[in-house]
Amino acid sequence: MALIRIVKAEPIGDLKLRLTLTDGSEIERNVGPLLRGPIFEKIRADANEFALVRAEDGAVVWPNGADLCADMVIWNGLPPDEEKKQTASELTPR
Repeated sequence: MALIRIVKAEPIGDLKLRLTLTDGSEIERNVGPLLRGPIFEKIRADANEFALVRAEDGAVVWPNGADLCADMVIWNGLPPDEEKKQTASELTPR
């Protein structure tokens, strides 16, 4: 099974992202709960900083070096087992 990764990240307001994945699907995620720690402070506090988001090497990144792992953003943890496989768009957005 090929890992699904992020190819495009687009801010849609209120700490939410629209993500285009390597399987061609699009999902929306509230990443606010994942933006913890000092490196994310300015990103959380300033919509203009949050809007600088982009996809790089399959993950979500910002110019200050902050990043979010694709598995955490897409699956909220590890990808599902092949037997229990769901598409990312079948998951309830957070």
